[in-house]
Amino acid sequence: MASVEFLLNGVLKRCDVAPDTSALNLLRDTLGYTGTKEGCASGDCGACTVALRDASAPDAAFTSVNACITPAHQLQNKLLVTVEGLETPEGLHPAQETMIECHASQCGFCTPGIVMSLFTLYQGNAFKAPFSHQVLEEALGGNLCRCTGYRPIRDAALQMQTMRWQPPVWLSAINPIEHSTPPSECEEEASFFKSPASLEALLDLRAHHKSARLVAGATDLWLESTQQLRSLDQLIDVTRVDELRRIEAAEYQSIPGWWIGAAVTYTELETLFERHFPAFAHLLSRLGSRQIRNRGTLGGNVANASPIGDTPPVLLALGAWLEIVGPNGARRLPLESFFVDYKKTDLQSDEVISRIFIPSLTEHAALRVWKLSKRREDDISAVLGAFHYVIDGGFLSQVRLGFGGMDAVPKRALHAEAALEGQPVTQAGFQAAQRALTEDFAPMSDVRGSSHYRQQAASNLLERLYLTLTAPTQEVMIHAYAH
Repeated sequence: MASVEFLLNGVLKRCDVAPDTSALNLLRDTLGYTGTKEGCASGDCGACTVALRDASAPDAAFTSVNACITPAHQLQNKLLVTVEGLETPEGLHPAQETMIECHASQCGFCTPGIVMSLFTLYQGNAFKAPFSHQVLEEALGGNLCRCTGYRPIRDAALQMQTMRWQPPVWLSAINPIEHSTPPSECEEEASFFKSPASLEALLDLRAHHKSARLVAGATDLWLESTQQLRSLDQLIDVTRVDELRRIEAAEYQSIPGWWIGAAVTYTELETLFERHFPAFAHLLSRLGSRQIRNRGTLGGNVANASPIGDTPPVLLALGAWLEIVGPNGARRLPLESFFVDYKKTDLQSDEVISRIFIPSLTEHAALRVWKLSKRREDDISAVLGAFHYVIDGGFLSQVRLGFGGMDAVPKRALHAEAALEGQPVTQAGFQAAQRALTEDFAPMSDVRGSSHYRQQAASNLLERLYLTLTAPTQEVMIHAYAH
């Protein structure tokens, strides 16, 4: 057991919790705050949504997070707001009041989570331009209403935006928590949750606790606890390591781009990607939900080495590099050399991923990214294709094709690339690339798709690319939002 100190609805709490205690279990089982519900215990339904920000930063934006997969120890020095904290002596929060007025709560189980998602939306957008349907869908994409009550929920959100709310004093106060974090001891311990603040301290811990699990957003790791009922006894949290939290414009091997710290979240990447990689930014809008993107990290998605991870195929297509640090210093390798086999990587037990280098697109280069999944929002890929290319004088060059869901690891389609490289943009050329895909991949069958489906789908994505290049006015994406 180790202690965690944080502000809960403005009240200081100090609790002793085990390393694998979730914020949700701490709220419900230890503190008795049962307004926050447990639904799926996997970050999919949003019933457990709460709002979080640094306790000492009153001007910082609140982020919505899934309490069921947020480690309780990561609440340290945070201000946590639950649905119980929104009512003031003057009345309910606009999100609560309009949910009532618009009859937007039916069975009520999911309502606290929806209210908290609306709360974070209100705090960041009240009295600005009216919410678009896209903004509302994005904000509520991680909240499942089992009673099909989305129309009145949308109405409540639109009405909420026009209402004034006088926040309680504690919400806007500077509340630094006086807490001295004990040093990271290196002796063997049966269980612990360590939160180093520097890369040096992280490496020291890694060297002495090689079997400990690294945790950042916990959006995947925590499912081992909630779904597989495994104990996570030794955890090293990387989210406070300053060197892993930076985004830096730089050159590597004379190529301009950006070094992205391994603990940078998807939400923190959105502005950069929207400006420089619009296709990558669009993919992020389909990567989990807002709650997941507020927590999940680029480094975690890479280190997880899932064959259906969303970002590795794009990073492969862009020619990304990894920087890995360990007791012998730093080493760098192309991302495609990092993945060894299913869920196996080149990362050694005493090493950590420190950052990822993403080259910028050259003046004439283009990037296309298409994800196929059983539902459009908040779902895992069945197949994902990322396509980098340059067209000069009608001929293709610098062709890099990254695929997910097609092999044991995220992988480039080298034979298909060779079939397109240096060739004109013709139907025959793309058909040759489609045939070459059978040499690149032998996909497996699982609940998300059969081997035949995946092979056909990947081939169809190449056809989609051909249509995009030869019929640019023909729409190949679904952009319409529900009205």
